Order: sequence, then C-alpha cells, then structure tokens
Amino acid sequence: MCGLSGEVRFDGGRPDLAAVERMTDVLEPRGPDGRGAWSQGAVALGHRRLKIIDLSERGAQPMTDPHLGLTAVFNGCVYNYRELRGRLEGLGHRFFSDSDTEVVVKAYAQWGPECVEFLIGMFAYAVVEHHTGRVVLARDRLGIKPLYVTQDDDRLRFASSLPALLAGGGVDTSLDPVALHQYLSWHGTVPAPRTVLRGVRKISPATVRVIERDGTHRDHCYWQPSYTRHSDLGDAPGLWKEALHDALRTAVRRRTVADVPVGVLLSGGLDSSLIVALLAEQGQEGLATFAMGFEAENGEDGDEFRYSDLIARRYATDHHQFMITSDRLPSALEAAIGAMSEPMISHDAVAFHMLSEQVSKEVKVVLCGQGADEVLAGYHWYPQIAAAPRADADEAYATAYFDRTHTELTAMLNPGFAVAHDASTDFVRTHMATSGADSALDATLRMDVHALMPDDPVKRVDNMTMAWGLEARVPFLDHELVELAAACPPELKLAQGGKGILKDIGRTVLPREIVDRPKGYFPVPAVRNMAPPVLARVREALTAPEARHRGIFDERFVARLLAEPNRHRTKRGANTLWQVASLEIWLQAHGIH
Repeated sequence: MCGLSGEVRFDGGRPDLAAVERMTDVLEPRGPDGRGAWSQGAVALGHRRLKIIDLSERGAQPMTDPHLGLTAVFNGCVYNYRELRGRLEGLGHRFFSDSDTEVVVKAYAQWGPECVEFLIGMFAYAVVEHHTGRVVLARDRLGIKPLYVTQDDDRLRFASSLPALLAGGGVDTSLDPVALHQYLSWHGTVPAPRTVLRGVRKISPATVRVIERDGTHRDHCYWQPSYTRHSDLGDAPGLWKEALHDALRTAVRRRTVADVPVGVLLSGGLDSSLIVALLAEQGQEGLATFAMGFEAENGEDGDEFRYSDLIARRYATDHHQFMITSDRLPSALEAAIGAMSEPMISHDAVAFHMLSEQVSKEVKVVLCGQGADEVLAGYHWYPQIAAAPRADADEAYATAYFDRTHTELTAMLNPGFAVAHDASTDFVRTHMATSGADSALDATLRMDVHALMPDDPVKRVDNMTMAWGLEARVPFLDHELVELAAACPPELKLAQGGKGILKDIGRTVLPREIVDRPKGYFPVPAVRNMAPPVLARVREALTAPEARHRGIFDERFVARLLAEPNRHRTKRGANTLWQVASLEIWLQAHGIH
C-alpha cells in the first residue's frame, strides 16, 4: 500500500513538478519506505512506497515498461497477482520484478482499461500511455483505496488524499453546500463524487476514468451486484451458510498474501474473532493480534478486553493490549483529525489512529472486520427499513437513518451554506429508484455498501492506519463475498437481530459468549460524553476567529450547543456538538480559510 499523486496538463504546457513534489511529500506517512517521480510530456507522477510485496527496488514506483510504453503508479494490493502473472506469462509477457504493480502494468497492456475486471483486491492506480498521452485512473470495486481529483480547463491533478491536493495549490476550498447537507444528514459521510470542498472530487468506487490528451474524459462503472434473488442456492439456510463460510475462508486466505508478517485488529466482536478463527483453521500460528481500550467516562465502559482476551486465549495468539488514558485524548484528537482526508465524526477514528500507531511498531499488515454490518445487515435500524414496501424504501431509510430533517438542518446553518432542496433525500431517492434490488432492505444495503460505506467506515480505517504506514485489509469486502451476500435472502441476514447467517457460521468455530454478546462498538467515552479536555478543544475551535469569519453555523445555535454540550443529540444518539465541531476543527487543521 502506498500513496500516489500526479498532474496532467491539457493546455500544451509542462506539468508543475514542484506541485507534484509537494503532493508527494504530504503522502509520506502512507509510504515511508520509498519515494519516486516520473515526468514525460504533459504528465508527471509521484509516489510514496510502503513495501509489502517484492521488497526489492525492482518494485519501486512510478514503474515504467519502456517496451510497452506504459508508466504506472499504484496504491493497494492485488491479491491474485500470482495467478494473473502466470496467465500473462502464458500470453507472452516477461516480468522484471515480483510485484503486483508490474502485474497491473502488464494486465493493462494486454486488456486495456478493462484489465481492472481481472483484479481481485483493493487498489487505486494511474496508468499513462506514452504514445497517446492518455491517462487512465481506476479505483477498486468497494472504494477501499481513495483517489481524489481536482480539475480546471488547463490541468487535472490526482492524489491518494485530499490534503495532498491542497499542498499542490490552486484548489477551490469553498464549501460545497450539497456535501455539507450530506455531512449533517449522514453522520459526517459525503459519498463520491463530492467532498466538502467545491474544488475536490473523488473517483467513485468501481470506476475507471479514461482521460484524453485534450482533457475530455469518460467514466465507466465496471461492477455492481444486482441485489436480486438469482442464486441457485434458493432459500435453504444450510446451503447459504456453507457458501458464505467458504467465501469468507477464501477472502481471509487471499488477504494473507504478503512478503511481511500479517496481524489482526481484534476487537473481540463476531467479525474480527471469525477472522482469527479462520486464520487458525488455515494453519496460522503465533498470529499477532491487537486490541485497544479507553478509560471509562461518565459511567460508560471504554474497553471490551474480556472478549478479545477470550479469543486470544482460545487461539493462542501473540496478543497485544493497549489501554489509553483520557488525558492523552486532546493531543490524540489533533493527530487523528490531521490524518483525515475529509472531516469525520465517528469518534472511533481517534481509537483507530492511536491503535495504528502501536500496531505499526509490530507489523505492516493487519486484517480487520470492517464492512460486515453493511454487507450482512448487522445494524439495528435495518429491520425497521426491511418492514417497508419496496416503493417506500427511501422514506423508510430517511426515517431510520438520517440525523435530522431538512428543516432542522437548515435551521443550523447561516443562509449562505444552506440549500433550498433536500439534497440528501434526493440522493437516497435516486439510488433507491435504480432498477434491481428486490426489497427495501436490498435497496438499502446496495446504497450503504456501494455509496455510503466507502466514505465511512472504510475511509476512516484507511486514513487512520495509513497515517502510520500500516496496511489494513478487509475480508468482508472481498467482492465475491459481497456478490454472494447481495443475493442472499434478506430474512437470513436479518435473523437473530442481524447478521444471522454469520452468527450461525460463528457458532461452528467461536465461543458462544462471542456470538451471542450484545453488539459492541469502538467506544471512546471521553469524546461521546464531552469530557472537559475534549470540550475545551471544541469550544476553542468554534469560537476561533476562523470559525466566526467562516460563519457556517448560526451563532445562536452554536451557543446553545456549548451551553449544554451533552444535551443535543442526533436522532440516533450522536453528539451534535461533536458533529459541528469536527468539521470546523478539520478545516482549521488543514489551513482552509
């Protein structure tokens, strides 16, 4: 896993190499093991390398194959690169490295932009055709690896993080009111292609963008499960359990491909515990596992060590446990927010950031359980939505999931930042109306997995781990597992309070205390309950000259939040003050005025 950057000129000029250097410098935490640059004609590329596969300099990037006339930068991991390499060698290609990046280059030479359909993994890449000047950007099916772009009439720049684009300069940093509406509706989530900044966009998941020399481009979405009952497994629970168990085994095995040791982030929940159990089944011994907890605050526990300890003992892992005291949180908050490509309100971002710092001292690659709740319907609001008729899916979703109504949201904002229409409901309505998806739950899971999840929690895990040069792999987002789960009857996923079919799999390999425990989250009580050091930082940010000058939120509204910091909650119980402050702290941290 790495960080990439680049510039493409459309006006006949040469790329700004200094700007590409600045962007590449910002990406150093994503790739602390190497640095490279390349320029030819109207294109310049930069790269920071994290050595995971082929640790030699033969795997360095940008990678050029002069015989094929191609140069590429790549971020992520192609798990089936060895199989693809064998196939490409059979087609006459010869390799100079053992890296998955070179497999991408040769695959592009063989199949063109459609090569992306042969790749199994998480990735974002840019390929330059020397002779045509064409540049092709691509992102993996589930959007696990990020790819940001900014464009005007003269040029396009791209990078693995939004702050890297800011370092290049020339970005319109005014706020996008529609994105702000989404941020305040969906717990800080802004789905592709938008970001909170007008001048920055994201390549959507499962998308290839072909950019011609004159600046015109076309996007192609190359993958989207239908969420219909097309499987020959029918409604038989036993057959579905066996099929999903096998798919998860494959997903976990794929994610052990590395030339460095692989560990697991072990929360003690069903998802991460299953990963440990399946690795043990596949013969892993002495597996490094990692858990983190926080001091209790206001009577709320901040750790789940009793569960992670149970799994660590059961499978004899090399277990590492970290307890964080509340007095470390203010500085930790600053560091976590600085690592965010976009503002996020989930306070477990702080936990992931601190955990990643410790884990990166032990291993370079970890597996984690992110995505299981969206893919297999684990959240408590899904049954309410599932009860609605298919035609009413959009209304059911808004009722169950939105933080607040359009009217309530508009009242929070100063007029210059409000939109007249209910932009978030419009987004949901458009997605729900797309053909396919047999039921209201199918339509909801399709939107959650493919539109919202890539920008939370997937982005959160990527940003926080890569801030420390740590590669996080997510077995539950294996695209073949997602395809299978999309076809699975909703009642099998909703059973037993959610993820029923996964719980049945868990009962075959895990202690019952793990499978039947109440659903847990990564708690950070000091943030959720606005402990004094956290509240002090929030107050400082919201009363700073920059905040007053920017004027996003109505001053009377902010004053009410600060007067009663723990009273005002979203419909799902999140702290409204933290949601408001997170945006302002992020803007200030990244020098956006």
